[in-house]
Amino acid sequence: MKRTSPLLLVLWLCSLCAARSGISQTTNSTLDIMARITPTAARPEPARQVTFYVLSKSYRDICKEVEAEDAPPDREKFISDLKVSPQLKEWLGKQDLLDLTTPNLDRLLTADDILRVPEFLAAYQRTNSGGVTNGIPKPKYVDADKENRPERYQKQHDEYLAALKKFIQTHPESVSGMELELTAVNPQAKWAQIQSEHKKRILRVAPEVAQTKFLVAQTDTDLDGRASVTNLPAGKYWISTLNLEAGAGDARLRWDVPVTILAGRNARIELTNLNAIDAHSSMP
Repeated sequence: MKRTSPLLLVLWLCSLCAARSGISQTTNSTLDIMARITPTAARPEPARQVTFYVLSKSYRDICKEVEAEDAPPDREKFISDLKVSPQLKEWLGKQDLLDLTTPNLDRLLTADDILRVPEFLAAYQRTNSGGVTNGIPKPKYVDADKENRPERYQKQHDEYLAALKKFIQTHPESVSGMELELTAVNPQAKWAQIQSEHKKRILRVAPEVAQTKFLVAQTDTDLDGRASVTNLPAGKYWISTLNLEAGAGDARLRWDVPVTILAGRNARIELTNLNAIDAHSSMP
């Protein structure tokens, strides 16, 4: 039996490896990106020198994943922890707002609300104090009677509230301006701060998670708004700017666009206002 030369065997193995390497390379693809931004009432402009990230997961879903681990502030717990009366906590829990200084507060309040919630009653009394409102009932009870003559105090107190309720119902305009007297107990600023801090944490952590766990490749556009990513295996990807904005004129955009890469077939994607996220009005 004729023996194969060691040299021929080595050459055959090298050619086989080269062939397999060639097959592997041809199964990967190139993704060409064209990014343009159209400002209001203007022509499209190239998105110049913008970094695009090729991710194996949608950036929006990554943000949701991060947010699930850092849950949004609990509104009920926030209200429960407020340093206000139980009656005001109960009233806030039934409303969609937390801003007690909103100009339309008078439309949300009933006479019963004003009489039942101590903060509202005090604000109503201050708003209508000093003879500003004609005919408003005045209390006849005195604090000293609360201990010394409790029955007299309670009777005059109840009579005052009944008269005040009737006055509020017949003079709804007397409720106007109450919001100006509620600044000291208004929880909106604190709630907005808590929400802002939560949003900042998401904006800080989500890009880090995207780049450490889901980044496949990244590329920068040239002055014509073009970029390429080579040697991409077949699969589904997302072209994202993460939480960074691309701008032209008054337009500020972010992208998180899916693209499917087929084995051995190059792909091209156009990024425009139509498939972008308006950074002025949206979270990542």
